[in-house]
Amino acid sequence: MTGFRVAICATALLMTAGSAAAEPTHLVVRAIAKDAKFIGDAMGGVEITLTDAHSGKRLGHGLTTGGTGDTKRLIVEPRVRGQALATPEAARFEATVDIDKPTLVRAEARGPLGKPGAQITVSAEMWLLPGRDVAGDGWMLELPGLVVEPAWTGAANGDLQVSAKVTLMCGCPIEPGGHWDAGQYEIRAVLLAGDKPAGAEVALAYAGKPSSFAGTIPAAKPGRYRLRVTAHNAATGNTGVAEQALVIPKS
Repeated sequence: MTGFRVAICATALLMTAGSAAAEPTHLVVRAIAKDAKFIGDAMGGVEITLTDAHSGKRLGHGLTTGGTGDTKRLIVEPRVRGQALATPEAARFEATVDIDKPTLVRAEARGPLGKPGAQITVSAEMWLLPGRDVAGDGWMLELPGLVVEPAWTGAANGDLQVSAKVTLMCGCPIEPGGHWDAGQYEIRAVLLAGDKPAGAEVALAYAGKPSSFAGTIPAAKPGRYRLRVTAHNAATGNTGVAEQALVIPKS
């Protein structure tokens, strides 16, 4: 009986020695707009989901919160390798994950949540080691695109006066001579009947206020349409698209 107990104890010790205890590992995740700044409170944040890439187990979930960060550091000054981009107030999501071995983690970012029409999802994978934190700038996920918010009003002659607010995904403004120069962006509008254009595309010009563009679509026949507005920066490839249903009534 004594030998049997010794064997059980020895087996237990071997099992304990062969299994590592989970260690809390701190992780900072940030969402940054392509060609711009961090995405945080002003745009409703970005939803971050962390999972074990192999097992599918959820390891963390939440929103990025905070500000857009330091404009000078992010887009004005030349970037120096190793220099932090994020300042203390810059938007981030923080999680503590318990892992007991090197783990391939998948991060999925969806947002900006405050602009449903412009939301996209990006994902990436990275190895984490138990107890080895990823802090500072952390794990940065880039969200390409532009936020386009169209509007329209009818004129007495049947023309449509079209306007659009266009920003970077962080909410950063577009204006002549600004950090995001309006002259580098092409904003166009078209009416669609079904899936086909109901007329020619028209260019929307800067309308005097940051991120505001406007133009006129010539009169169309009464009926149901969709207004499509596109925004594009040829230098960066950043693009945004928005559509809005409208009805042109009979006179």
